[in-house]
Amino acid sequence: MIQDIAPMQLHLEYSMKQPQKSDSVFVFRGNNKREDRALVRMDEEGQPVIPTYEELLSGGWVKDASQIQFLFAIDDKDYFLLNNGGNADISLPGFDYTSIRTFCDKTVRPGLPLAGMTAYHLFFWYRDNTCCGRCGHKMQPFQTERAVICPECKNLVFPKLMPAVIIGVRNGNKLLCSRYAGREYKGIALLAGFCEIGESLEQTVAREVLEEVNCKVTNITYFGSQPWGVDSNLLAGFFCDLDDDDSITIDENELASAGWIDRDELEPMPNVMSLTATMIEAFRKGEV
Repeated sequence: MIQDIAPMQLHLEYSMKQPQKSDSVFVFRGNNKREDRALVRMDEEGQPVIPTYEELLSGGWVKDASQIQFLFAIDDKDYFLLNNGGNADISLPGFDYTSIRTFCDKTVRPGLPLAGMTAYHLFFWYRDNTCCGRCGHKMQPFQTERAVICPECKNLVFPKLMPAVIIGVRNGNKLLCSRYAGREYKGIALLAGFCEIGESLEQTVAREVLEEVNCKVTNITYFGSQPWGVDSNLLAGFFCDLDDDDSITIDENELASAGWIDRDELEPMPNVMSLTATMIEAFRKGEV
């Protein structure tokens, strides 16, 4: 999965570290999650390359390091963010804007898809917390932790995670597969949904299956988890068994289609970076 980068290590410890000229700086543009883009160029191998601090300086897009925010490191490579709130339409020779999902899909170099998703997750959080939600004053970076603080009312805001579940519903040798309605991604998927305040992850599983396909389930079992920065999610995967007849009534607001697919009829997933693909592959191979 995208977070499986061993022996490399992601270091998320907060720091006020200053960028060096050769350090990579993520630049994002947009004010809508469906339209946000990352600034990259493609190298000779067709792989996305992030601009460096030196390139932004020489292009006149930044004056000094005060406009750059340290994000994290992968091993000894530091990654930074241009703190522009997504508003500046920055232009650099050879660079262009691409969607976050395309960036992650095209990137095969170890660690870079995780870096892109994590950087975007933090960009989205910084962008949406420039002003205090309690009193309206401009927020400031907190000095000792990854947070922003209001100088007026002292409201302290930490990065937001939205827990969601990915659900593999089994019916003997069949798996319930779906396709989303109104989404950019048109491939095969599993049922999914956000955890509501006041419910456990297991309760979310049962509720989402009932809401999306009108089925009841039992034997809800945890499979694994994954950060998914494109949507600010922390995903938790569960398998469960059908506890009802196998008729399906889909929620057409959420799903374009849904149906039972036999284990032997499932196509191998070409990319197992996502939790969904990993779970489908695990079922196809008879591991769950």
